[in-house]
Amino acid sequence: MIATDQLVTAIAITAVPSFAVLIGILVNNQRLNDLNRNIDSRFSDFGRSVDLRFNQLDRRIEDSKDILRGEMFRIEQVLDARLKHLEEHIR
Repeated sequence: MIATDQLVTAIAITAVPSFAVLIGILVNNQRLNDLNRNIDSRFSDFGRSVDLRFNQLDRRIEDSKDILRGEMFRIEQVLDARLKHLEEHIR
């Protein structure tokens, strides 16, 4: 009986820490997976918001270009009219 008690004690002494380490590894793995999902979701939202802001900026730049083209055309028309007026006065 003493040998059996010693065998059970030896198995318990080696098995319990091994199971504790295994449970610790599994818990840490789960926490790392949760952290990874959290980081992925935050950066995917961040990426979408950055894309949205750049799209808005591109649209504003295009709108500004259209306004500038219109103003430049108006200035060109005014300068043409003044030049035509000066040419008529010179003749």
